[in-house]
Amino acid sequence: MANASVVPSGYLQRQDPRTPEWLNKGDNAWQMISATLVGMQGMPGLVILYAGLVKKKWALNSAFMALFAFAAVMPCWVLWAYKMSFGHKLLPFWGKAGLAVSQDFLIPQAVLPSTSYKNGSYVTPAATLLYPTATMVFFQFAFAAVTVILLAGSVLGRMSIKAWMLFVPLWITFSYSVGAFSVWGGGFLFQWGVMDYSGGYVVHLASGAAGFTAAFWVGPRSREDRDEFPPNNLLLALAGAGILWMGWSGFNGGDPFSANVDSSMAVLNTHICAATSLLVWTCWDVLFFKKPSVIGAIQGMITGLVCITPGAGLVQGWAALVMGIASGTIPWYTMMVLSRKLPFLQAVDDTLGVLHTHAVAGILGGALTGLFAHPDLSSLFLTVPKSKGSFYGGKRGVQFWKQLVGACFIVGWNVLATSIILLVIKLLIPLRMTEEELKIGDDAAHGEEAYALIGQGQREQRYTQDGNNGAIQLEAQNAV
Repeated sequence: MANASVVPSGYLQRQDPRTPEWLNKGDNAWQMISATLVGMQGMPGLVILYAGLVKKKWALNSAFMALFAFAAVMPCWVLWAYKMSFGHKLLPFWGKAGLAVSQDFLIPQAVLPSTSYKNGSYVTPAATLLYPTATMVFFQFAFAAVTVILLAGSVLGRMSIKAWMLFVPLWITFSYSVGAFSVWGGGFLFQWGVMDYSGGYVVHLASGAAGFTAAFWVGPRSREDRDEFPPNNLLLALAGAGILWMGWSGFNGGDPFSANVDSSMAVLNTHICAATSLLVWTCWDVLFFKKPSVIGAIQGMITGLVCITPGAGLVQGWAALVMGIASGTIPWYTMMVLSRKLPFLQAVDDTLGVLHTHAVAGILGGALTGLFAHPDLSSLFLTVPKSKGSFYGGKRGVQFWKQLVGACFIVGWNVLATSIILLVIKLLIPLRMTEEELKIGDDAAHGEEAYALIGQGQREQRYTQDGNNGAIQLEAQNAV
């Protein structure tokens, strides 16, 4: 009987194009999973977190702003912004724009071309990864999308959705890509040795600084909303917070760009810091306000996740505990005490306190990374050029000061770029809704409402826009 398993001569010698020699299937699988986890932080995580935390009349609008941003980033990312963030250098803080849509670019082995750096007397090669470029493009897209959604938390409840639709692609192009290239893509902060393991600066500090700036230019919510803005569904908010927390395993665990021991360390440190921070924030609430707050617990969780992000795979477990204590204390103080004393903080209406939960916690995490980053762990991370924390022999605390200078650049650039973008948009369309629309909320912005709770699904009220004079009219409407 003929042997059906005979292989034609030379078949085994041919390389299967689906699994080239350089491909590490484990790394590729983990990176795709991590990218999906990060993406789920934005959609549905932040979408439903925002929907639950805001006043009922803004639930749908807030969720839609997050959903729209998640979708709008993708075409910008593959058409020009990915290469601006991780491509060849155009300026010390910016990469050259270019397409990331062809198979000739996406299928070959991923390379970060500008990440070579001088290491003593020789130059290290650019970072080369063990999976296709398509994986890297998707992974980094998720970070960019989450960043602009976080920014939205500062302007919920009054920003015009049309202005937001213009803002998202402009901000990704002229603000986010600069921070990403400068710190991660081989720009001047990377070359100088500023450490940001997974986005404490590129994502969180940027979104906090830009969000606060946007809140200043867009203006405050209506007086009614500022005086009374109860969350409409805390159980929904808790579900979103849970997705955000668990998704952070991919956020920090995927940033060694490999399924390695440093990835495991990063995941564990992430949860150590987040849990500690949540507990510490809750203790402060009980001590000063006599009751534990669910919203406070969510905020403490977020500040812990943000604080550990710059050093997740660079610090030891005991340092993650210390960072959790700090992130449950300092942002709590700035939000619950300092913001009520400083007139400037009171004047700017940062709806969800993104300045405190992301900017303050991001700077704190970056500074503590400059102290606690262990040289052995830093050597495991692909994109940290010969760096170590000041507690491990850094001369005169130089790494700590580098971290603060890097933070100043990220803050300065985001304030400048965000201001220019919004002022340009303001020349074209209003940045905020009209006073009539602010009174109404979702139905005025979208012609839809989040909940139909009266009778058998009957909507509370229906508002339409009079095309002749722009007046808002109230109509009764029953559900179908």
